[in-house]
Amino acid sequence: MHAPLPLFDPAALRMLEARGTAHCDGDAFALMARAGQAAWRCALKHWPQAMRIAVVCGPGNNGGDGYVLARHAREAGRDVRVLRLAKPASALAQRACADYLAIGGVIDDTLGDCNLIVDALFGIGLSRAPDADAAALIAAVNAHRAPVLALDVPSGIDANSGSAPGAAVDADCTLQFLARHRGLRTGAALDRCGELELATLELPATVFDGIAPAALAYRADALPVLFPLRPRDSHKGRNGHVLCIGGDAGSGGAILLAAQAALRSGAGLVSVATRAAHVPALLARCPEAMVHAVEGTAELAPLLERVDVVAIGPGLGQGEWGRAMFDAALACGKPRVLDADALNLLAASGASLRAGDIVTPHPGEAARLLGCATAEVQRDRFAAAAALHARLGCAVVLKGAGSIVQSEDAAPAVICAGNPGMGTGGMGDLLTGVVVSLRGQGFDAHDAAVVGALLHAAAGDAAAREDGERGLLPSDLLPWLRRLANPVRR
Repeated sequence: MHAPLPLFDPAALRMLEARGTAHCDGDAFALMARAGQAAWRCALKHWPQAMRIAVVCGPGNNGGDGYVLARHAREAGRDVRVLRLAKPASALAQRACADYLAIGGVIDDTLGDCNLIVDALFGIGLSRAPDADAAALIAAVNAHRAPVLALDVPSGIDANSGSAPGAAVDADCTLQFLARHRGLRTGAALDRCGELELATLELPATVFDGIAPAALAYRADALPVLFPLRPRDSHKGRNGHVLCIGGDAGSGGAILLAAQAALRSGAGLVSVATRAAHVPALLARCPEAMVHAVEGTAELAPLLERVDVVAIGPGLGQGEWGRAMFDAALACGKPRVLDADALNLLAASGASLRAGDIVTPHPGEAARLLGCATAEVQRDRFAAAAALHARLGCAVVLKGAGSIVQSEDAAPAVICAGNPGMGTGGMGDLLTGVVVSLRGQGFDAHDAAVVGALLHAAAGDAAAREDGERGLLPSDLLPWLRRLANPVRR
């Protein structure tokens, strides 16, 4: 059982670096020496047999860390060559380079036949695309067969947003210094970082005093403490009555998946409002759900009155029926979870929501809600989630690799689970059912969004471990939702 990991942005990391220097009696080079030594230990841990090492150094302090590692490697008898993008520009990097050259260190212009590459080109400060020379060097690193150890961040990745504005190093392992970087947990960074490790550089915990994390990383191993035990005299009325609205003509499967997910993640009662044509199939596949043929708002009104929380969107469509259902849900006083076409209708309406509501957009839906391009959402997923919260006034689950949850007065949560096999139709409908189920069980909007997104992603990982990612179906997750929502207490 583990608490979420604190993640920090570059501004906080610079503050930590300044405090670390103060802890080293004001000697910034002593901190660089610790970083380079930690990097060498990391290289030895992962690639102890690497005898020919190429260290690619930039002109700044990240390059200085690389020179320190190169010196340690040469002193250990390894064949080391340094490739540099430019001569050292900072005083610290110049000193580290001089120390490396003083023991006979070699500066070269090719990677050669190395069996380990160390990426020390750019650190946390780079937020633009690398220039042509840097991009060419990054391309050479990526084309080489040797494994890559990146220092602090894979060069070309924005440590704040996780985006890759241009060329970026493909690392096998990334060693973060001082603290975990929030940008390495979402977006393009996930394909570039490899295994993530942390070197705190032997600094005391007090250096973090007063520095709030920029995000919190939630992993599957946090699930055991996120679900409360139910009392022995629990009954269905205590576990929430959920209404799932959706399934216009031809889309009954979407609302079925949402209803099944709501039940498998613990809802006490699940009602479904859908087109009459879908009722027989829904009852055949999920007899536990109370399925209602709803052709107009007159039939929906009494259902809305009886339930605790509403999910709308899966299979809803944007036709006359879907718009009528959407308007009725928007007017009701119950907490709501909106997904799929409910989000597209919301974007067209310009309406806002309430603090107790939750939306679960993928990047394309987020872009429509914000009136921007999908690429802009993906360039800074943290900023997009914050903008969605500001625009809608409710909790937001921005789906995708490294889903982000943003709500009022809480650090954004990053979901460190999920896999590419979940990129198939119906997975979002499943998430809607999980989140609305938890909302009905008494979780507040933020917690329902975080725990629901984590449970959904962890179930996807469990199902993929069993039979593989390719061909993974949303229904494959259903048994795992139940298992993971009932963690064993020890």
